Amino acid sequence: MILTDTHTHLYSEAFEGDRDAVIDRAIAVGVQRFFIPAIDSTYTDAMLALQNRYPDQMFLMMGLHPTHVKDHFEEELEHVREMLDQRKFYAVGEIGIDLYWDKSFLAQQQEAFRIQIDLAKKHRLPIVIHCREAFDEIFAILEEKKDDDLFGIFHCFTGTLEQAHKAISYNMKLGIGGVVTFKNGKIDTFLQEIPLEHIVLETDAPYLAPMPFRGKRNESSYLLHVARKLSDIYNKDIEEIAEITTRNSKAVFGI
Repeated sequence: MILTDTHTHLYSEAFEGDRDAVIDRAIAVGVQRFFIPAIDSTYTDAMLALQNRYPDQMFLMMGLHPTHVKDHFEEELEHVREMLDQRKFYAVGEIGIDLYWDKSFLAQQQEAFRIQIDLAKKHRLPIVIHCREAFDEIFAILEEKKDDDLFGIFHCFTGTLEQAHKAISYNMKLGIGGVVTFKNGKIDTFLQEIPLEHIVLETDAPYLAPMPFRGKRNESSYLLHVARKLSDIYNKDIEEIAEITTRNSKAVFGI
C-alpha cells in the first residue's frame, strides 16, 4: 500500500527534535510520497535540506503563502521566480487568500495569487491553493484565470458541497485531511457525493491533526487515520483508497 501525503510541512520547527523519527513512522505505515509546500524565502534552505536528505520521498513546491504577503511581497515573489528558474519543483504552492487573520492585505494577496498562477502556467506546474474565509475571492480569480493550463489542488478543503463542485470545475482536486475526522468538520456529511477521482489525501502537518490526536502536533503517519475515514465514507478497502488517491496525486504532480 502506497499512501501520498500531498501537503506536509516536514521542515517546520515543530519537527526539529525528531524529524527523522517522524518520517520513519510515516514510511512504516505506507506513506512513501511527501509533497512539501513553501511558505516564504526564510524556509527555502530547510526545504532543500529536507529533500537532500530524502531525495526519493520528498517533492518540493515553491510559492509565497498568503499570510506572508505583506507590503514588500514583490521581493518574496522575486525569490519564487528565481527558484522556479533554477531547479525542479512540483507545484507552485501554497498560494491563495487568507482573510481569517488579517483582511488588510487583501489587495496584495489577490495580486500575489494572480502572479503566482501565471508563474505556474509558465512552468507548466499545478497550483496548491490555501483558502481560509476567502472562497468568493479565490473563485473570482480562478474564473479570471481558467483555461486548460490551470489545474492543481484545493488544499485543506473545508467548504460546502456546492463549493466543492465549483473547485472541481476549475480542474482542482480536493485535498482532504484531518478535518474529515472531526465531529464538526461537516465535509464528511457530503464527501461521498464527490467521486474519489477528485480527492487527494494530506495532513498539513504539523497542523490539523485528525482524531484521536486533535489538538496535538500532526505528523504524516496520521494520514492513515484520514485514509481510514475515507474508507468508511466510500465503503472501500483502505488499500483501494490509497491506490486511487495516490494515482490522483500522480495526475496532478506528474510523478
